[in-house]
Amino acid sequence: MRTLVLLCCFVASLLLPGQTEEADDVSEEAPMRDRSHIEKTLMLNEDKPVDDYSVVLQRLRKIYHSSIKPLEQSYKYNELRQHEITDGEITSKPMVLFLGPWSVGKSTMINYLLGLENTRYQLYTGAEPTTSEFTVLMHGPKLKTIEGIVMAADSARSFSPLEKFGQNFLEKLIGIEVPHKLLERVTFVDTPGIIENRKQQERGYPFNDVCQWFIDRADLIFVVFDPTKLDVGLELEMLFRQLKGRESQIRIILNKADNLATQMLMRVYGALFWSLAPLINVTEPPRVYVSSFWPQDYKPDTHRDLFLKEEISLLEDLNQVIENRLENKIAFIRQHAIRVRIHALLVDRYLQTYKDKMTFFSDGELVFKDIVEDPDKFYIFKTILAKTNVSKFDLPNREAYKDFFGINPISSFKLLSQQCSYMGGCFLEKIERAITQELPGLLGSLGLGKNPGALNCDKTGCGETPKNRYKKH
Repeated sequence: MRTLVLLCCFVASLLLPGQTEEADDVSEEAPMRDRSHIEKTLMLNEDKPVDDYSVVLQRLRKIYHSSIKPLEQSYKYNELRQHEITDGEITSKPMVLFLGPWSVGKSTMINYLLGLENTRYQLYTGAEPTTSEFTVLMHGPKLKTIEGIVMAADSARSFSPLEKFGQNFLEKLIGIEVPHKLLERVTFVDTPGIIENRKQQERGYPFNDVCQWFIDRADLIFVVFDPTKLDVGLELEMLFRQLKGRESQIRIILNKADNLATQMLMRVYGALFWSLAPLINVTEPPRVYVSSFWPQDYKPDTHRDLFLKEEISLLEDLNQVIENRLENKIAFIRQHAIRVRIHALLVDRYLQTYKDKMTFFSDGELVFKDIVEDPDKFYIFKTILAKTNVSKFDLPNREAYKDFFGINPISSFKLLSQQCSYMGGCFLEKIERAITQELPGLLGSLGLGKNPGALNCDKTGCGETPKNRYKKH
């Protein structure tokens, strides 16, 4: 027992100043920090009305439904990638996702950015793990709490696909509408802190799968640490594995930096790099923003100017994402269209190979099993690369098609050349026109200064054009 008491005292002595419950700090009536740089950087004081993107978004939605979705549904792309795009997702605002260990200041940071401290809107914070739900902060005319079941049932919102994670998760999903000017332009998502000694199964829902859903749709991802939680366990390692491929959207934040003296701050900064280096697969080291994101003033004798500059730099990144909302949305839909097209070309090649190898005496099941087990033997992927000008880096995993065709018989698909009609044209022609002309043209209409008509198949890899058997030439 004595050993346990001494251990507790030792751990308590290691706690940094100011790491006790935030309520204690507030009770000391510490001076509040000036917020003018937040309002200036995010342009919250400007009286200009919120930009009306309805015309462009309506056009984008029309392109998706008329030129992309028919091929997506015909070749069951959603069953390969598990990523179905809804109208709510197309018209949604940029999403900023907050990830990181427990009690590093994620909820406090949201309160600080929105100025919600000491108001009835503020998120609950504390030194213990306080956030057990996925909390979505959205704009609304008045303060309103929305249950996860209601959010998933509302098709007008972008969260209806979350219903597939089960009722246990929907009970841990909550939406909060707040009348705040910043939320007119962006949506914040606060997540439960990562607790390494808790198994995923104890959460009652697939935590990593839910995180992946939000990661795939986030425009900006803040991964927050503090000086007391730099170790990387299995759950945090899994999270960074899910973030691979999204490095350009990740912003790593070392929070509560004003609690450290200069020498200790340098050591903590180096320790954070050492912990994250094996997890981030990029040639350049990640940018780490060092500051203290909460309403109280910086501690005395700390690097106030440095922390302020770091904070402004992070706010500029946030504002850039907000300003580039439409460009990012169009680029996302175009990237999705390219993946759908590649998937359709691959399924078409599998089907064509199957038809070529079938004879009157062949066992269709054995023939196709041989093709799926060893597609390189039949030059499935090499044919796509050679004839359609597709980058090898964009090809899906070969193993994924074993599972895909395991639940989708090859006989349920038609060749691309048969996916044509006299009035509607060919599915492949329509999606290639969207990739090379319609979506770049929509970008051009936003004033990017590029000529959409200059794009051609050589640059974008639109590949072969199937012959429309129903159209007179």
